[in-house]
Amino acid sequence: MTRLFNEPAAFADEMIEGFVASHGRWVKRVSGGVVRNTKSTPDTVALVIGGGSGHYPAFAGLVGQGLAHGAAMGNLFASPSAQQVYNVAKAASNRAGVLLGYGNYAGDVLHFTQAQEKLRKEGIDCRSIAVTDDVSSAPLAERAKRRGIAGDLTVFKVAAAAAEAGYSMDSVVEIADRANDRTRSFGVAFTGCTLPGADHPLFSVPEGRMAVGMGIHGEPGIDETDIPTADELAELLVAKLLTEVPEGLEVKGARVVPILNGLGSVKYEELFVVYRRVAQLLAEAGLEAVDPQVGELVTSFDMAGTSLTLFWLDDELETLWNAPADAPAFRRGAVTAEALEASDAADLSEAEQSIPEATEESRAGAVRVLAALGAAKAVVDANADELGRIDAIAGDGDHGIGMERGVRAAVEAATDAVARGAGAATTLHFAADAWADKAGGTSGALWGMALRAVGDAVGDSKAPDAGAVAAGVAGAAAAIMDFGKAKPGDKTLVDVLVPFRDALASAVGAGKSLTEAWAAAAMTAEQAAEDTAQLLPLMGRARPHAEKSLGTPDAGAVSMALIIRAIHNTLIERTTIKEKA
Repeated sequence: MTRLFNEPAAFADEMIEGFVASHGRWVKRVSGGVVRNTKSTPDTVALVIGGGSGHYPAFAGLVGQGLAHGAAMGNLFASPSAQQVYNVAKAASNRAGVLLGYGNYAGDVLHFTQAQEKLRKEGIDCRSIAVTDDVSSAPLAERAKRRGIAGDLTVFKVAAAAAEAGYSMDSVVEIADRANDRTRSFGVAFTGCTLPGADHPLFSVPEGRMAVGMGIHGEPGIDETDIPTADELAELLVAKLLTEVPEGLEVKGARVVPILNGLGSVKYEELFVVYRRVAQLLAEAGLEAVDPQVGELVTSFDMAGTSLTLFWLDDELETLWNAPADAPAFRRGAVTAEALEASDAADLSEAEQSIPEATEESRAGAVRVLAALGAAKAVVDANADELGRIDAIAGDGDHGIGMERGVRAAVEAATDAVARGAGAATTLHFAADAWADKAGGTSGALWGMALRAVGDAVGDSKAPDAGAVAAGVAGAAAAIMDFGKAKPGDKTLVDVLVPFRDALASAVGAGKSLTEAWAAAAMTAEQAAEDTAQLLPLMGRARPHAEKSLGTPDAGAVSMALIIRAIHNTLIERTTIKEKA
């Protein structure tokens, strides 16, 4: 368990503050994460990596000369927001484009893609590499769906070395893709991990048992066995990875970089005992181990577990892997880094957002928006533990925590907007950006899209009416399905949002008031959330453990139905007040 923390919600920010204070020779803080505190070669590609916190040394520990130029740092186990990624990329850019690198998780894909699109609109050449090394997370035929774990290191290291050597953007991307194609990982765990302030781990493994096929976010494994001896574990890891030799390669005579990675609570001495047998097995198979890495490189907070990665080299990849690097958590060779000058070290300024003009009617609507968000916050706070419990059955158990972070930030932003005279649309837009920024993860991105879509529909020029709200809900559903690619039946919040959209539109079309239409649609949403219990997840982290979730509703669907009902209660209260007046 995590013992040392202050306010759990402040843990990630305080961790970053302490990391920068203790590693100022390498990094400086910018809005959204960290960038190099040393000069980079002008007109070279910048590598910006990132993901949720809780995985140190990934991702901030890999920022430095010869490695990443910056790291976007999300909250614990939650992807950084699109704005965080954008800010770090802007601060790290060397005028030759930015390559974004991240693990292949739904939230990361959403946020990094949004940031990429924003950078491209500004004329910055921006590309992405999503690492897919975990063989347990999807079959070989669906490799593009695999998640990234300790193989992040191999892909990021060679891509960074290529950028440092002056490769073009096209060449850096090709190198990153090639490294990803030649990297395979497989992990196990003996205990779950517990986030600061939580009274139980995100998942548990029975005493004396080992979960097989672990990720790095508390997802359940794909199998469970008795805890083996160190040699037996080495044999399991090596045998699994040798069933997936990259296409076109032969085992005998191949050169590989083996990485035996500790996930947080396994002692280095234990890892060395395991690696002793790994080295023997690789040699017996005819493989030559190049520059083995044994230690903590991509962790999962305090999880007790380990993973083995094999990076299959060619001559160019080996040269880039061995190139000098100097980062807080990964150093090799001789690197001469020049400190930034004061003028170079300025952070991105965060100018206060201006408030567009709004009518009195729209400002009154903004007060209703704030009340709705306040009700959403209350219901999320009351149900956060249960949402986490539902999510942990087949996912990573952090849905309640993420929803709390998002809705609290949204209420704070909306409160500020209303106090400054914002209309309904602007209030929703501020809330949307805050929710996405602070929650991170998939749900953060999707709720940010939903609030923004409703804001676009209601505008700042008149009071939000039933037709505008229904149009906004329809826009939210369209945006979420287009960007997240989920559809009804995939066991996501879309399974609630689509029937809610349809029921709301039908009732509004029949001439019902917003309160009446919302009431009817809320009942539909609640039933739809219950019905997700009979679905198998086809998207997100729960997909590899689909059968475990059968009989349990989707956490995202449940939280959406709860919020829809809470908003209806605020509409009833307003109607009652108006009638009494």
